[in-house]
Amino acid sequence: MANADNWQGDLLRSLRADGGGDGAGDGGSDSAPGKEPSASNPVGNPVEAPTPAPPHAPPQTPPHPAPSPPRTPDSRPVADPSLTAATHRPRHGEHIAARAARTLRRTVSSSAAREVAATTATAETLQQPVTTGRQIAVTSIRGGAGKSTVAALLGMAYAHYRQDPVLLVEADPALGSLPSRLGAESVRWTTGDLAGIVEPQMSLLDVTGYLVQLPGNAWLLPGSQGQIGAMLDTAAYERVMVSLRRYFGVTVVDCETLPAEVARVALSASQARVLTAPATLEGVTSTRAVLEWMQGLPRHMITGTVVALTELVPHSGIDLDKAAGRLADTGATVRVLPYDRHLAAGGPIRTDRLAHATREAAALLAADAFRLSQQRR
Repeated sequence: MANADNWQGDLLRSLRADGGGDGAGDGGSDSAPGKEPSASNPVGNPVEAPTPAPPHAPPQTPPHPAPSPPRTPDSRPVADPSLTAATHRPRHGEHIAARAARTLRRTVSSSAAREVAATTATAETLQQPVTTGRQIAVTSIRGGAGKSTVAALLGMAYAHYRQDPVLLVEADPALGSLPSRLGAESVRWTTGDLAGIVEPQMSLLDVTGYLVQLPGNAWLLPGSQGQIGAMLDTAAYERVMVSLRRYFGVTVVDCETLPAEVARVALSASQARVLTAPATLEGVTSTRAVLEWMQGLPRHMITGTVVALTELVPHSGIDLDKAAGRLADTGATVRVLPYDRHLAAGGPIRTDRLAHATREAAALLAADAFRLSQQRR
């Protein structure tokens, strides 16, 4: 019989005895039948599935180190100081008697007015504005033809007459003489060096930091530091020229002698070409052969070429008028650069020491090349 004092407990035990088999009652366990709640979950609450571990992350690749800045080469003198001290005072291009005779002729004749008019016309041509930088390549078919001398004279003429910057590039790394002819005292960076440095975002001020400054608004990019073994490939040349042409109104390129690969690339990429040839029978004959070969190329190659027929000795032993006419028959323009004692002596070119005829011929040669470059876009 149930205890009246504990009737609630008896009723609860009776209910558990009746419904303990199905576990559906309010007081039944939530655990599965036949299983006891584990010690870690004594009340029988559902156990949450463990959070899966994140997938194995690939190892972090360390960032590539920034490229090291190019090594700054040492500055080297263009000429041996001991040899420079041994040189004599620069000679004038023409004898004093010839200068006196020319002055007298100008005084007693009317040629002075014609000379001024011709000089003015040449200056107007050289001062024409450009929309894009003009490249003029200077080359020859053999050494000793005066190639670097002609390139230096062209660069000096453009720097004298033009207001925009002028660049002279030495694309002949085989101990070229262009820095010496231009009067540079030392060189540091070369064309090959600049190929790995120049970037499109550089300013003119950035670029000129790697160049040699010349008198006037002219700059020089040497081809070597006067050492044997310097090399310049076509890829490096093209990179430098494409990057630099927008900074300079006129660029004069002193190329290797033909048929070197860089020279051929420079000739095809330039808007005008100057082919130097010695005023000798052999020089005229071989130059004529090159011009005939150029006739088989696109027409602008021959029509955009000026032949500089250079007199290397006082009396060349050849009729210059006939030789020039023979070369002009191919379609090229021909200019004669007369013998000049100052140029023949070598070393830095001083325009005040040049013969009057040399200055006139150099200005006309520069005007012809620039005019032809303007015809080619």
